[in-house]
Formats: sequence, structure tokens, C-alpha cells
Amino acid sequence: MFGKKKAAKKSFDPTKVEPVLRVSICTGEKVAGFRDLVSGKVVDEMLIGSEEDLARFKEMYGITELKKVY
Repeated sequence: MFGKKKAAKKSFDPTKVEPVLRVSICTGEKVAGFRDLVSGKVVDEMLIGSEEDLARFKEMYGITELKKVY
């Protein structure tokens, strides 16, 4: 009853965007989001502070792997 909420399933169009993990070289900050395949612009979705956050993002969108972008 008072446990964690399940992440709502969301979707994305893999013909238009690809899931990426932006990683800062200086600070190590990680942000998961989607990169437009045409323009290359990245739209940030979620700040990743731990492995649990990354697992939650992958589960939310049904993603198995993320490409790292620096």
C-alpha cells in the first residue's frame, strides 16, 4: 500500500529519436534523454543520480541499452 509507485510506461518513436545518456566529462553528471536523429538535438528527460535511477528510466521506456554521449 505504501510502497514505491511503479513507473508509468511511456513510449517514444525510434524512427525519429534515439535514447542516449549524456555524461559530463568534467563533473560526471549523467542525464538520460532522447536525441533527434535529424537535428542531433538532445532533449533531457531524467537526471541519473544512481543505478536505480538508470534502471527506472530504462523500465519506464522499455529500453535495453543507452548510447553514451559526451
